[in-house]
Amino acid sequence: MAFVTPVVSQPPSPKPAWLALLEQFYERASLPPPVVREVRGREVPQPYHQLLVHSSDMTPTLERFYCQRMGIKVLSRELQPNAYLREVILTCADNEAPVEYGVIRICLDHLPPPAARRVLEEQAPFGNILQTEGIPHLSWPQAFFRVQSDAHMRGVLHLKESEVLYGRRNVLLDGSRRLLAEVIEILSPVSEKRPGANGFQRAKPDTRQGQARKGSQ
Repeated sequence: MAFVTPVVSQPPSPKPAWLALLEQFYERASLPPPVVREVRGREVPQPYHQLLVHSSDMTPTLERFYCQRMGIKVLSRELQPNAYLREVILTCADNEAPVEYGVIRICLDHLPPPAARRVLEEQAPFGNILQTEGIPHLSWPQAFFRVQSDAHMRGVLHLKESEVLYGRRNVLLDGSRRLLAEVIEILSPVSEKRPGANGFQRAKPDTRQGQARKGSQ
């Protein structure tokens, strides 16, 4: 009699607790939450690696990469006691091209009043407010991930088709190590700075990554 080795299915990886912030906005819009896969920092390919795997704020990092200021578009928001949550797009100042989709929870009671007022005015990214108001803080990335863009992300990032996007979960602490904000940042397909009339070109996709993803799905 031949013995058949039973196939034991692997349980799905537990969903990270920090994903609840993003899911909250999806639930409010009656949308199914995206499927996020955590990766190690060293697994994030370039040019995403240089934009995500560091302990700096995202706004000045994007401004250095694109050589221009970042603007902000607020998609939805929620004001809670001592906290302000919003879903945003960061855009290039010259043509309003979306470069990042994100959700953030800001602890208003841990900010100086002028900075808190600027947050509620919704005219500048949070990283810009921290920088221009001279607020000492620490940027502390907690996780990196990739996600297949869904219909919602494709719409807000102006994508013509579904693409693998990379992002991170970050927390910002003040000088006393109090929480200023928690944020989930998802980059649009990144353009690398190149010489030429247009200034930027779409980065070539990593076909090896794509082959690996197809095999794992």
